[in-house]
Amino acid sequence: MRTSWLGRSAKVAKLGVKVGGGYASTAARKTFASAERRIELDERREMRTAEHVAAELGQMKGALMKIGQMASYLDEGLPEPLRLALAQLQAGAPPMSGELAASVIRAELGADPTELFVEWDPVPLAAASIGQVHRAVAIDPATGLEIPVAVKVQYPGVDEAITADLKNAGILGLLLKQGFNGLDPDEMIAEINERLIEELDYRREAENQQLFADYYRDHPFIHVPEVVPSLSTGRVITSELVNGHTWAELLTWPQEERDLAGETIFRFVFSSLYRMRAFNGDPHPGNYLFHRGGRVTFLDFGLVKHFNELEMTTFAAMVKAAAYDNDATEFRAIVERAGMLRVDAPVTTEAVGTYFEHFYEPVRIDREMTWSGEYASSIVRHTFDRTSPISQYATVPKAFVFIQRINLGLYALLGELHAAGNYRRIAEELWPWLRAAPSTPLGEADAVWRSLR
Repeated sequence: MRTSWLGRSAKVAKLGVKVGGGYASTAARKTFASAERRIELDERREMRTAEHVAAELGQMKGALMKIGQMASYLDEGLPEPLRLALAQLQAGAPPMSGELAASVIRAELGADPTELFVEWDPVPLAAASIGQVHRAVAIDPATGLEIPVAVKVQYPGVDEAITADLKNAGILGLLLKQGFNGLDPDEMIAEINERLIEELDYRREAENQQLFADYYRDHPFIHVPEVVPSLSTGRVITSELVNGHTWAELLTWPQEERDLAGETIFRFVFSSLYRMRAFNGDPHPGNYLFHRGGRVTFLDFGLVKHFNELEMTTFAAMVKAAAYDNDATEFRAIVERAGMLRVDAPVTTEAVGTYFEHFYEPVRIDREMTWSGEYASSIVRHTFDRTSPISQYATVPKAFVFIQRINLGLYALLGELHAAGNYRRIAEELWPWLRAAPSTPLGEADAVWRSLR
């Protein structure tokens, strides 16, 4: 894995040349081709392009692979071959060798994994953008019993790779600035940098995971694996091994099961946000394991954002004004105070309300609704629509950068599930100013659990 800025930039440039060359070659062949042959050539070029992009990002890992993961589920408007190829990054990437993983274990824990664990599988269970996971059996320090564990091992040099990738963040800021006249990209880029750098510290991730595990312990349908602190360091996390079904398997289940899974993910995100003031900012399919009846195991807590009381008060007030009170005047005042909209922006309050209400559409009306990929894609396009006069005076303050992932990542996942339900009533159970009575069987189970805490 290349880790220098120059080396990684060169890889990206080489990929661009390869993709561009594919377009040029196809264009040349199409010159004297029939209509049917032209379609065939375009389809073959799309497939080759998709394969090149997914393969390169998977090999490079780090921040660039994360971008590929996000792109695969954020917008169905991507060319289908590219979206499907990038979707491979959701569940895994080319792993490092078992010996290389063992060398990290030795450096971090002081002994070979075959000595530290009763059993150790050198073949990784999964490989992602920053590390890969191995199955093992450990001795529980509390009980002395053997327990199955998952050992997450960070790739050697990935910290240098991400640092190199983030040096290009300034270019991203300039591009965003050109598209959105009112956007101040500095805070946005700073927040992205801080969160990604934090993700490299597995001690912090272990603390975050245990925080969520403690909070949701014995919950009827939300499960977070327990951490084994004695076998965890800055580059290794050992936690409870959980067996479950993947996102791809969930998509083959009956719609009723997909509805329950979607409701659980929604409840987990907003319950954590409103009650813990914390948000796991990496909602992609590879971070979940599914069980029948709506139970979901949540994995990977490296990209967690913690909010202070003022930030959460502001966020809740925005939701209340936009989705509950339908008060455009109050909503505009809140987003201006929060720094999301320029105070002297020459746009009407009605236009401001119309622009932002799109984000709250699923919870604004008391009705049965079905999430769709079209709605999720429209959220992406709406977020980055530089033709809107509102977008020219709007920006994203540092505190709200990862909140936006809810609108992008979560909504996209619910759309792919085609999850159905009355999400207005589910939201009312979670809104801190309301705390309505349970509206679904999962809500009733959650209420019983809370009453026993």
